[in-house]
Amino acid sequence: MALSISTPTTSSLLPPSSQVLQSFSLSPLLSNKLSHLRNSANHRRRQFGPRLRFTSSWPSLQVGRWNPLARSAKPVSFILRSSPLAARAAGGNAPTSPVDEIVTELDAVAGFSEIVPDTVVFDDFERFAPTAATVSSSLLLGIAGLPNTKFKSAIDTALADGECNALEKPEDRMSCYLTKALANVGAELAHQVPGRVSTEIDARLAYDTQGIIQRVHELLNLYNQHDVSTDRLLFKIPATWQGIEASRLLESEGIQTHLTFVYSFAQAAAAAQAGASVVQIFVGRLRDWARNHSGDPETDEALKKGEDAGLALAKKVYAYIHRNGYKTKLMAAAIRNKQDVFSLLGIDYIIAPLKILQSLEESVTDPDVKYSYVPRLTPAIGKTYDFTEEELVKWDQLSLAAAMGPAAEELLASGLEGYANQARRVEELFGKIWPPPNV
Repeated sequence: MALSISTPTTSSLLPPSSQVLQSFSLSPLLSNKLSHLRNSANHRRRQFGPRLRFTSSWPSLQVGRWNPLARSAKPVSFILRSSPLAARAAGGNAPTSPVDEIVTELDAVAGFSEIVPDTVVFDDFERFAPTAATVSSSLLLGIAGLPNTKFKSAIDTALADGECNALEKPEDRMSCYLTKALANVGAELAHQVPGRVSTEIDARLAYDTQGIIQRVHELLNLYNQHDVSTDRLLFKIPATWQGIEASRLLESEGIQTHLTFVYSFAQAAAAAQAGASVVQIFVGRLRDWARNHSGDPETDEALKKGEDAGLALAKKVYAYIHRNGYKTKLMAAAIRNKQDVFSLLGIDYIIAPLKILQSLEESVTDPDVKYSYVPRLTPAIGKTYDFTEEELVKWDQLSLAAAMGPAAEELLASGLEGYANQARRVEELFGKIWPPPNV
């Protein structure tokens, strides 16, 4: 599950009016983390001298559930007090005078991109305060595998649904349960986070435009029954041509889409032209493929230039989006290490594993000494990036198929297979535990 950290400079995951946090005292976990950070800061201060002072937003951090009736423009999580990074982010230059405070690396990078923890562990709600979420088959498996999660009742309610129970064919009944469970859990999440909830569309529909649209409408209707408005929702669709076409039609209705399994420039460009709200590139997976294969024009070209194939694709797509003024936001996933995070600063969203976020959070640093925190991706690169005439075409199904190389084809196929298998596992599990107890 993807859960995002709110920052003072990034808010595009948030709806027009975000929700106010109803606060209460810090949990023991956060109190312990605060104490750890202070001790780390004191140690670093002894190293750097008395001019360094640890000041962060931790003492004023509020933890609680979101009140769906109250509204505010600025949800607060990892935020710096009078951070020197604000001027750097605005002007693109590092400060020349010594800083008066030290910050964590997580504080620093969150000033440039929205950091999205990649997790299905609900205890991490307290460690990395969420502002957005993704609900998927893997999340449902995680919920079902934990004995006492607050979302378990959402699954039990789905399994007791009379409409699903009335279906004669077992496969139709299980598919109905899966759809209801996704919406029930997603609605619970929507009442706990101020930003958007992205809901996975069954990968088995990846090559069925009308099937995707029908499933999105079914989910949207269920969300509306839970009083979750359309502007709070994203629908996560595989970036096949049929998925991209479904995105175009849904976006024309005002329904926001999130295209995933993007491994080529052609997929990303076609998705941006279709008006997709979010495009997700798997940086690490593309890098892994390029290290072990050859024969793909895009990855071979990146390696010839001495570039990382995944990072090069993210940079190229970011430049293309800003060159053409598309509304699409870019998300980088499959992050392998902290250097990936630093190399992508400025991209809209970065999905990072918890071990990387923990390392960033525990590294208390003087930005002018340890790293030069500057955005690596800025809208200005759209004006200078050199695109070929073939890359600036209006993409259609034939041109997309011709432009996708073996890397995109293989990774897309394996991704779809993995997601389809997860959906089948959920349905098999539901078949074993149906009917649910105490309903």
